[in-house]
Amino acid sequence: MDVKASELADKRILIASNRLPVKIDQKDGQFEVTSAVGGVATGLSSFHSSNESLWVGWPGINLTTTQGRTELEEMLREQYSCLPVYLSEQDLEKYYYGFSNRTLWPLFHYFTHLCNYDSSEWESYRKVNRMFCQKLLEVLRPDDMVWVHDYHLLLLPEMLRREMPSATIGFFLHIPFPSMEVFRHLPWREEILQGMLGADLIGFHTYDYSRHFLSAVLRLLGKEQTCGRVNVGNRMVRVETFPMGIDAKKYSEAVNTPAVQKERTLLREKINTEKIVLSVDRLDISKGILERLKAFELFLDRYPEWHERITYILLCVPSRTEVREYQQLKDEIEKTIGRIIGRFDMPGWLPILYMFRALPFEKLIALYSEADLGLVTPLRDGMNLVAKEYLACQSQAGRGTLILSETAGAAAELGEAMIVNPNNIEAMCEAISGGLSLPEDQKKASVDHMYKRIDKYNVFRWAEDFMVHLEQMKRERDENRRHFLDDENRHNMQAQYRQAAHRLLLLDFDGTLVSLQQRPEQVRPDPELLELLGRFREDQKNKVVLISGRDREYLYQWFSEIGIDLVAEHGTWIYSTKQDRWSLLERELSDQWKQTVYPTLEIFTDRTPGSFIEEKSYALVWHYRKAVPELGELRANELLDALRTLLSGTDLQVLRGSKVIEIKPAVINKGKAALQWLEKNNPHEFILAVGDDWTDEDIFEVLPRHAWTLRVGFVSFTKAQCLLEGPDEVRDLLKSLIEKRC
Repeated sequence: MDVKASELADKRILIASNRLPVKIDQKDGQFEVTSAVGGVATGLSSFHSSNESLWVGWPGINLTTTQGRTELEEMLREQYSCLPVYLSEQDLEKYYYGFSNRTLWPLFHYFTHLCNYDSSEWESYRKVNRMFCQKLLEVLRPDDMVWVHDYHLLLLPEMLRREMPSATIGFFLHIPFPSMEVFRHLPWREEILQGMLGADLIGFHTYDYSRHFLSAVLRLLGKEQTCGRVNVGNRMVRVETFPMGIDAKKYSEAVNTPAVQKERTLLREKINTEKIVLSVDRLDISKGILERLKAFELFLDRYPEWHERITYILLCVPSRTEVREYQQLKDEIEKTIGRIIGRFDMPGWLPILYMFRALPFEKLIALYSEADLGLVTPLRDGMNLVAKEYLACQSQAGRGTLILSETAGAAAELGEAMIVNPNNIEAMCEAISGGLSLPEDQKKASVDHMYKRIDKYNVFRWAEDFMVHLEQMKRERDENRRHFLDDENRHNMQAQYRQAAHRLLLLDFDGTLVSLQQRPEQVRPDPELLELLGRFREDQKNKVVLISGRDREYLYQWFSEIGIDLVAEHGTWIYSTKQDRWSLLERELSDQWKQTVYPTLEIFTDRTPGSFIEEKSYALVWHYRKAVPELGELRANELLDALRTLLSGTDLQVLRGSKVIEIKPAVINKGKAALQWLEKNNPHEFILAVGDDWTDEDIFEVLPRHAWTLRVGFVSFTKAQCLLEGPDEVRDLLKSLIEKRC
């Protein structure tokens, strides 16, 4: 279902992020508002500035008076299309500095030893996400598209979905998503995943981050994915990779502007060494600044011929300076720089120029364009746009080499750079040496290749690509909703039920009337279900048949007293209330084949912790719901191959269900069993069949055209007429039939 970017022209987009894309100062009771410069704000500028779109976020200022808040809100909305969410000092401490940056940030960057798991901070995080939700709901219209950004608002998509199920919601994570083994440290891991899955489209910078997320969803929530799509109730969630870019032309064209040329001249007058090495970072534990300094120190030790010929400019932008850990990091960086300068400086030569501040755009471009070597070596980074900014400037300057950490998201795109392990000090030292001596033609060729790539997939293309995919998911969701039982069909079904003198209900059990569990013995029909089935049985017009894969002992134990007919083991056994006994659907069945198959199942059970074998009278079932999901799927595929070879030429059938593989005689199926109740001389005017997996498709296939056939759960193909979301919806439908009867 292709969507063109031009089709988004009339869409109103609501953007939600922790901070608004503006900077606000208050002087003498007056507000001064200026637009902030940033990758996200730049990429979304075309969407944000059109079609009454709004940006929701914290304004960066705390106002205590209602008048002040109202005045600022009116100004922000009218002049900047922004809608502020006001946070108290306690909110900031616990939600922002607390859970967001003392729990999520270090965890997602693999610094598990720095994580703080505080339940009060978690509650504050949930509270602020609800505040964002309420603010969005105040302005959200049915046709709007919502784009939620980053780790501060991981719960927001699901909160919005709960309040407005039909909303179109996208979510993008700007930091790494960690591996499953790291993410599972989080006490509230399931809630975080469910929060993100409230979106229709979830975007990450790299394929690895997408893969880690899908693995966590599988291992922790038990939800499988197909080609990056996860079935969540009655809708599909798409997980996709969108590597964020920059406005490459803006940086490239700025290099030769008069203002930047002036700054470049001043820089060269100040730095009179032959070569300049540059790193630009925000002060953060994830940036690998200390490791980089150690590598540069080793380089000066190992290559004394570069003394007095090279200067390392370390630009560190202040960040979270009020946080103790960041203060300690700053102190350690400055002590390390002081030690290196003390060891190597000479009259007229300063090996490291340290700047702890943000620079104006022109000065930053001058640094990028004059640097012979760009060091971008974070220990872990979601993307790192500094690498792309440096390359854009070097596309004009033509003198630089990029050394890039393999753990930065940008490494997935910029393979022509010198890729290093940021923890390998020796390798980084040698990369500095190799980068400085690289031939000019090689440097130019690698920069040209990378620049073409970042210019083509720039920040505008990134935003447009995401929004196009989000619109595609909306249209697919709307199309899929057409397959679910709607009000009109529900009313028609109720009317037919009331009018019919003879009714037949064919109902599956697991996954249809009750939710699936890890072990079959954990499932018990609850009193409400037994009472509901009993009410149907009390009506003489009804014939109720429970058609299940369960063994006959289980079904008889729980359902015999209700007085309904039963079908066990997918049609092998039939229990008739009239005859009050079990009978075989096929009289010539044999179970001698089990002796051949059972040893194979035992081998796979031994190799797959958490799996087990269930033996039925004429079937064997291998369950792997409790196994590690990836291992379970691998072993299931291997077992299927082994069984196909083993059973070739026999009259046995292999069924693959939800985390189960069942072997049974091919002559048995639910459809053949259902035929026993399709009386030719006394036909049923109303027939309802409900099931949740492909074994129930055999029932749907044999029923007459006037029958109502319903499949539980979202599937792309079924012979059923309509879909229902889950067991709760099945029960609600059955209750509505009882309540509407005459």
